[in-house]
Amino acid sequence: MIIKILGSGCKNCVALKENTEAALKSTGIDAEVIKVEAMKDIVSYGVMQTPALVIDEKVMSYGKVLKPKDIEAILQKVK
Repeated sequence: MIIKILGSGCKNCVALKENTEAALKSTGIDAEVIKVEAMKDIVSYGVMQTPALVIDEKVMSYGKVLKPKDIEAILQKVK
């Protein structure tokens, strides 16, 4: 599983990355977490608000910082 955090590196983007890593640790799911900061790459996903959470090239959330428990629920659905 490849998880991408789309965002410019703002505090919300950092928080989403940290919450994603916490959710992965708590669920025991093995995934690679990648930060995508280039605006042209972010726009290619059709995302106009960051931060965004992309799992295996599918946009799962954008424009908000999900809590670890919310990310865990998403991970359980897609694994």
